[in-house]
Amino acid sequence: MAEESKMERGLLVQPLLEGSGNSNNNEEDMMSTAGKSSSPVEATSAAVIFSTFVAVCGSFSYGCALSYSSPAESGIMEDLHLSIASYSMFGSVMEVGGMIGALFCGRITAVLGRKYTMWLSQVFSTIGWLAIALAKNDWWLVTGRLSIGFGVGFVTYVVPIYVAEIAPKEHRGSFSYASQLLVNCGFSLVYFLGNVVCWRTLAIIALVPGAFQLVGLPFIPESPRWLAGVGRVKEFKASLQQLRSKSADISQEVEEIQDSVDESKDDPKARVGDIFQRKYAYALTVGLGLMLLQQLGGTSGVAYYGSSVIQKAGFSTTVGTIIISLVQVPIAAVGLFLMDICGRRLLLMVSAGGMSICSFLVALSFVLQVH
Repeated sequence: MAEESKMERGLLVQPLLEGSGNSNNNEEDMMSTAGKSSSPVEATSAAVIFSTFVAVCGSFSYGCALSYSSPAESGIMEDLHLSIASYSMFGSVMEVGGMIGALFCGRITAVLGRKYTMWLSQVFSTIGWLAIALAKNDWWLVTGRLSIGFGVGFVTYVVPIYVAEIAPKEHRGSFSYASQLLVNCGFSLVYFLGNVVCWRTLAIIALVPGAFQLVGLPFIPESPRWLAGVGRVKEFKASLQQLRSKSADISQEVEEIQDSVDESKDDPKARVGDIFQRKYAYALTVGLGLMLLQQLGGTSGVAYYGSSVIQKAGFSTTVGTIIISLVQVPIAAVGLFLMDICGRRLLLMVSAGGMSICSFLVALSFVLQVH
């Protein structure tokens, strides 16, 4: 909780994107100064974009893991002679790994840093995908899927934090949403390719985004806010300078971040029991309620076993999965566009209502089939 509090304060910091210079009345000097001030913005954007791209490769990998069990179902059950129960274990064990990973990811991220945590998540994911691609029996599959779950538990926490901490304030919403956009891209890619490649090849393809992140991590800076929080002042300034370009004046932003970090250190240390205080009851109920109801709403079941659902509904599996894959990315793009226009609450209410209606129609279709 202390780490989250520090991050929330850090997100309020206004980054300094323009270099400082001496003002004068000479028109030529003013034009020259304007020309110089635009360079740091462009350089900063390039550095942040590349760092964000490397980070959200982890989100892309999560999207691949989320959808893999659906298109791979028939191939795996046929090749390895699995029962429905065995395959259900394979499909659901990633959630167990994710829960275990989530228990430790906050502390690991705070102690080891954002980059190292992303690296660790992809090591687990890479081992998992290789185990699935080379699987000889159901235990290989379950072990691989569990390992991917550990990686997912880390990456779903650390990527949004890292992106939010390096992005300029005025672009933070768009950069942060890139994580969800890349999840949908990974989901769509695996659903689409699952119709044309075998499940072992599909596992190797799903491994690629994580491998790209592993290669790219050495070339991106650590989060300046985390470095400031652990007292590595020299590295903190160097990281921020890299993100804001060599010619940018970062003195004001350095001071603001340092003040934010110092303020968080003065706060009393939070304990787990603190969240059960009466003053937090409403916020805790809403937060946990949204997370639990989202998971219990049936979307994971449809995502993991979409091919079976479509087939048992009497529809073409190939056409159905292609339609799902084609819808995911445009819908995410629409959400990005509407986020700042409609607000979070209205979008949440509309999407939850739509999910409820669609889940009811899916259930009704199977009831009508029986009768």
